[in-house]
This record gives sequence, structure tokens and C-alpha cells, in this order.
Amino acid sequence: MNAGINTEIRDGYHFNVMRRAIDLIDAGGAGVSLSDLARGMNMSPSHFQRLFTQWVGVSPKRYQQYLALGQAKDLLAERFTTLDTAHELGLSGTGRLHDLFLRWEAMSPGEFARRGAGMKIYWGWFDSPFGLALVMGTEKGICGIGFASETGEEAAMADMISRWPNAEFVEDPMMLRPWVLQAFGAGGQAGDKVPLYMIGAPFQIKVWEALMQIPSGHVTTYSEIAQSIGNPRAVRSVGTAVGRNPVSFLIPCHRALRKSGGLGGYHWGLPVKRAILAWESARVEAG
Repeated sequence: MNAGINTEIRDGYHFNVMRRAIDLIDAGGAGVSLSDLARGMNMSPSHFQRLFTQWVGVSPKRYQQYLALGQAKDLLAERFTTLDTAHELGLSGTGRLHDLFLRWEAMSPGEFARRGAGMKIYWGWFDSPFGLALVMGTEKGICGIGFASETGEEAAMADMISRWPNAEFVEDPMMLRPWVLQAFGAGGQAGDKVPLYMIGAPFQIKVWEALMQIPSGHVTTYSEIAQSIGNPRAVRSVGTAVGRNPVSFLIPCHRALRKSGGLGGYHWGLPVKRAILAWESARVEAG
């Protein structure tokens, strides 16, 4: 077996362990001990802690603290990002976006109006640190990421297909796998670019571009996004566009919070949003 195949098997194993650990932590909160978590993974406590810390960057106990329900308010107080400042620093669609290198393009308004007609969209299911992920992409890049841990696989698939009902959908996880490994920080090739293909209306794409200006481990508010795109009264419309983001995690809609510090909504379920924010905060602390 060659080294490349070994790496893929290892990465897939880590994804699966993380998914199960997050489920246990989220279900049990601070009351879940290291021994309980290790037992749930069928591992010794020392092996589980070593693997978990290698993947997340902090100990399971510290990660549990990041999963606390009040963490959103702390993030807003400590790591609020003003998007105008982020833009000046080069955190925009042409520079380094949060903790990944991305390159993206958007389809034309005319192509969007055809609702996927003439497009071939490849799809596959993948383990991720946040549960089972449905990933879709064209030859130009990833166009959709959804999470099924809260909604279920059938509902997640129906949701994604409904966005581009006239497209041809082809199951081909191997075509998407290199992008997926890189998207979730695996594969050992951090310098590679993850290509995105945004499928949305012009206003939606402006909102999604603003989301990509929020650095990893930081958050902003819906009203701040509306201000940054030059339409401060459009907070409700911004919220709708955030909710319709088709490429979860890479276009980080999870980093948008209410002004009050509440989590707000999340299309794939609030437990998933909490898990992603905790994972990113942990990696920023460890970095």
C-alpha cells in the first residue's frame, strides 16, 4: 500500500473519530469525562487524548469549554471582527480567507436564473469533524457543503438538489475527495487552493464574499455584514442570504451572530454551528 493511500485512510479515520467524539461531547456537555469519551471511542484515555489533541489542537476538556452555550457571547466580546478592517487587511475574495487558501468564481446571473440547466454537479458523502457531510461540486470547484447530523441524509440531499433542480447530478466522491480533504484541513497540503464555484443571486454572492472576510476563530453580526456591503438597512435580507449559503464551513456563515450575542439560526442545526465555532476557536488558541 503506498503512502498516499495510507494518508487517506488515516485522515478518514480521524474524521470518523472526531465526528463521534463531538456527538458525545455535545450530548453530555461538561459532565462527560475523559474516561467516558475514551470508552465511547473504544480507546484508552491516553490514546484518545493524544489523537483528539492532535486533530483539534487542544485537550478534550478545553474543547468542551468552547462548546458551552454561552461561548457565542464571549466570542462576540473578545473576537468581534469589523469587516471594513478585515477588507483593508486583505482578508477578501482575492487574498487569504480565514484559515484556508481559497479561489472562487461565481456563475453569471443568467446562468443562475436557469437553476442549474446544462450543469453537471458531482456529489458524495464524507466524514467530517462535524458529522456526515454532503459535498457537491462542478469541474470548477465545490459548490455545496451540507451536514446531515441534525437533518438526516435524505433531507440534506433533497435540500441541496432543490437549489439547482435542473442540473444533472452524478455520484462521484473520488472526483471531489482531494478538495474535501483540503477543505477540512487534512491531506497535509496546506498551501493548495480549494476552488469554490458560487451559485447564487448577485446580492447573495456579495453577502457570501463578506462572510469570507471573517478570520477563523472570529465572529461578526448580521448588521455588520449589511453595513460592509453598503446596505445597512438590509439586515433581514442579509440573514436570509446567510441562511441560503450553499457552501457551509468554507463560506463561513457560522461566524455570523446576532447583535445580542445569540447564535442566531443555522441551516444545518445549532449543534453543528456550535461545534464548528468551538473547533475553530480551539485551533486558533493552539496555533
